[in-house]
This record gives sequence, C-alpha cells and structure tokens, in this order.
Amino acid sequence: MQLTDLFPNERARVVAIEGGQCLCQHLALRGLAVGCPLTALSGRFGPVVVRINDETLVLGRGMAQKIQVQKV
Repeated sequence: MQLTDLFPNERARVVAIEGGQCLCQHLALRGLAVGCPLTALSGRFGPVVVRINDETLVLGRGMAQKIQVQKV
C-alpha cells in the first residue's frame, strides 16, 4: 500500500521507496528510510504529513505515492 492510503493516526513501516537514488537520499536526510516506523497525521487529501521519531515531515502527494508501507 502507498503512504497516501493511510488514514490519520495509522501506524506503518516503510517497506520500499520506488524512486531513484536522489529521492531515497532526500528522504533519508529527513529521517525516512526503509524499515522506518511512522504515524500518518494526514494524507488522504493535499500534502501528506507524517510523524517520524517525534519529528513532523510534510511530503507532496507525488513523492508520498512512491513510498510503500505496511500497517503495524
């Protein structure tokens, strides 16, 4: 499932990032990498907001659609 499919307050773990090396590096610098647990704050409409390790990260929908997650 994609990151954009999560409802607010759902927890998930990143299983894959379907992007190039530049995207993976960009996300890793912000704390988002494969295996990373996160909590969705919003995401069904507009920008996707997630919480990772007590930090808030805002992603555009196009970028968020390339992130595959699994609910925990």
